[in-house]
Parts: sequence; C-alpha cells; structure tokens
Amino acid sequence: MFYREAGDFKTSYVADNQTFPIAFDRYRYYVVLAVAIGVVPFMLNEYFASAVLIPFLIWSIIAIGLNILTGYCGQVSLGTGGFMAVGAYASYKLMTAFPDLNIFFVILASGGVTAGVGLLFGLPSLRIKGFYLAVATLAAQFFLVWLFNRVGWFYNYSASGQINAPERSVFGFNVTGALAAPEAKYLFCLAFVILLGIVARNLTRGKLGRSWMAIRDMDIAAEIIGVDPLKAKLSAFAISSFFVGVGGALFFAVYLGAVEVGEAFGINKSFLALFMIIIGGLGSIFGSFAGAAFIVLMPVLLKNVMVGGLGWPTDIAAHFEFVILGGLIIFFLIVEPHGLAALWRLAKEKLRLWPFPH
Repeated sequence: MFYREAGDFKTSYVADNQTFPIAFDRYRYYVVLAVAIGVVPFMLNEYFASAVLIPFLIWSIIAIGLNILTGYCGQVSLGTGGFMAVGAYASYKLMTAFPDLNIFFVILASGGVTAGVGLLFGLPSLRIKGFYLAVATLAAQFFLVWLFNRVGWFYNYSASGQINAPERSVFGFNVTGALAAPEAKYLFCLAFVILLGIVARNLTRGKLGRSWMAIRDMDIAAEIIGVDPLKAKLSAFAISSFFVGVGGALFFAVYLGAVEVGEAFGINKSFLALFMIIIGGLGSIFGSFAGAAFIVLMPVLLKNVMVGGLGWPTDIAAHFEFVILGGLIIFFLIVEPHGLAALWRLAKEKLRLWPFPH
C-alpha cells in the first residue's frame, strides 16, 4: 500500500529522469546509506567485517565493472582475475614508490592503470566477439598472472614473490596494515562503493550507456544508426577495467594485506565474478550488488550450518558449496536468465499494482 506513484508529481524533466523517480525508492536508498554509514560501523566485529562486509563491498565494485562490459555492452570477459591483479600490483608499486601519496589516490590511480591495460586487451573486440572474445580475454588472464609471477620488478624482487601492503591511513585512521581497525577498512571500502555506484548508475543511463546497449543488442544495426563501435567497445573495456582494478587494489591492500598472484588472482576469481552477474542479473547495477551478496554470504552461511551446526568435515562442506553454486547457475539460466534483479523488479511491479497484481 505504501509503494505508490499516486500523488508523486514531477514538474520537470530532471525530476522525471532522476535515478529513483519513485519517492519510496529514494527514501529507501537514503535509509540504507544512513544505516551503512551511521549504524553498521558501531556494530562491527573482526569476523563479520572480514568474512562478510568488506569482501561484499569489494566484490560489488568488481561485479559492477564486469556487468558494464558483459551485461551492458555484451562483451564476454574471462580475464577479471588478471585485471584484479593489475590493480593490486599497480597499488603496491605506487605505495612503495610514492610513500607520501594518499591511499585514496593510490586506489584511483591503480584503477587508471588497469583501465589502460583493459583498453589494450579490448582491441581484439573490434574484430572478434562471442566465444572467440571470451578465449582472448582468458588468454589475457593467464598472460597477466604469468607476467606478475615471472617479472621480479612487479614484486620488488622479493625472495618469496609475495607482495605486502604498507601501512597507510586516512584522516589518522589506518586502513591498511595490521593496525587497521575493521570499521576503518569498512568505511574506506564503502566510500568507493558509493562513489563508483553513483558513477556507474549515471554512465549506464546516459548517452554512453545507451551506445553500449545498442552494441549489445545488435552491433551492425547500432553502427548503421550512428553508434561508433570503436568508441563504445573500447570505452566499455576501459571503464570496466577501471572498476575491476579499483576492486583488485582494495582486495589486496585493504582486505588481504598480502598476496601471491597465482593464488589470489587465479582463473577462479574470473569465474566467481561472472557467476555474480549471472545470478544477480546481467545489465543491472542492483544485480551486481545482489549477486555479490549472494556469492559472499552463501559460503559463510553454509559453513556455519554444515560445519558448525551439523558437524560436517570442512572439505565436504567446501565441495558442497560448489555443487549448490553450479545448480543455482543452471537454475537461473533456465528459469530466470535476468537473475535476482528481475525477481526484485517483478516484486516491485506487483507492489505498485497491488491489490491488482498481474
């Protein structure tokens, strides 16, 4: 009864085209932000922050980036893990080379470096698409991991090949290193999620986003009506890689603190990001958040139930997670290809028409 448009009048095109035109959606968004900023940090403990919230925020950024490329522009990518590694190693080199550079700008600059690399590996999309493009991005994944493993300059010639994030602070609070408090790391990641979420939402609703969707739906027809495929595809690769690079830098510097590229950014990370947008919903910013939440929360929930509650061995519980994940992917591909975002959209439509749902 409360989810209505009646009485919510728009007096300008700007008001009609705002991100959340329905008043209830706007208020819900403000409430979620208020709780995330003003309530959650005071209720955090180390386990909940490191096991749930921080990985959810970081994977949301990565999922949004991949959704821009695959969901909005229709360019399949299996190189997400490699681009995460680019962001991580770029942030490490920047932090060690410029110790006085603020960590906020380090993360953004790491995204910029990743955008340049993504632009380079996006060039094949001008000639190939579909399965062949997926194979090309898969090759980028293996090449980047091999590069960071073999070239000692990237890990400052460390004997172990491992990189460790130096301590950095924002407003006097450590956000990297062993002394970083969980609430500081959470708020730092949340700031990037809010900023990049707003940017992605506006990009996908603007001229550039419409050109991406035109290329996705039918590239030849899009080119006939004036969409430049070179600009559309390369901009999608660059912007997507920027988001993934920022996520990779946060994954290394804030979440893990120390990584070895083969273990932290292997092909499994690329598939995990792809599963997020499939389950959450292709071509949806909300779907990116929903898919990230589902993939991050499901293992935690299953581990608490199967290992903590039922007493199952840890290895059996871990294998069972893969079984459930695979089954859910098949389910969503068959029953609801647009994922959780479509179910949420359907629920909202029913609420708007209640008590006469169609």
